[in-house]
Amino acid sequence: MPKFEKVTTEPLVRTAQPDDEEGIMALARMIHGEIGMFNLNENKVRDMIRPLLYKHLGIIGVVGKKNNLEAMILLRVATNWYSDTPFLEEMSVFVKPEFRNATVSRVHTMIEFAKKAADGLDLPLMIGVLSNQRTNAKVELYEKHFGVPAGAFFIYGAKTGQPDEAEMIA
Repeated sequence: MPKFEKVTTEPLVRTAQPDDEEGIMALARMIHGEIGMFNLNENKVRDMIRPLLYKHLGIIGVVGKKNNLEAMILLRVATNWYSDTPFLEEMSVFVKPEFRNATVSRVHTMIEFAKKAADGLDLPLMIGVLSNQRTNAKVELYEKHFGVPAGAFFIYGAKTGQPDEAEMIA
């Protein structure tokens, strides 16, 4: 099983601890409001993040104090359906709206946190954009850090940021 050594990106991103759970849940609700496509199941979110809080097959990078988090990145060790070869999968990167234009970019430091985690584990990192809002700007940001994208996502029958409408379609 991969070991997550102390991963930090100075000065902002720190490794989340178990007592960050409520702060992470608050950000998860905000993420859902912006890009969710289906109803939020908070128990499922907690079941997903708890192992990461103990660095079991993943890690969470956060910016801010325990119950006043400004940003987070969720990373987990995953495999593709056709292989047993592990890689580091970014599940979500989120910055609260009031911190998106800060002098020190939270998203840039979290991307660097993800790269350091992948390098430390000697695993490839899969990271991307799933959003119908400001998608081109987000893709351009990722291209600056990672180069040419390896594909694209398309959604049929739903849009991000409209979970209630998607549930009516389903």
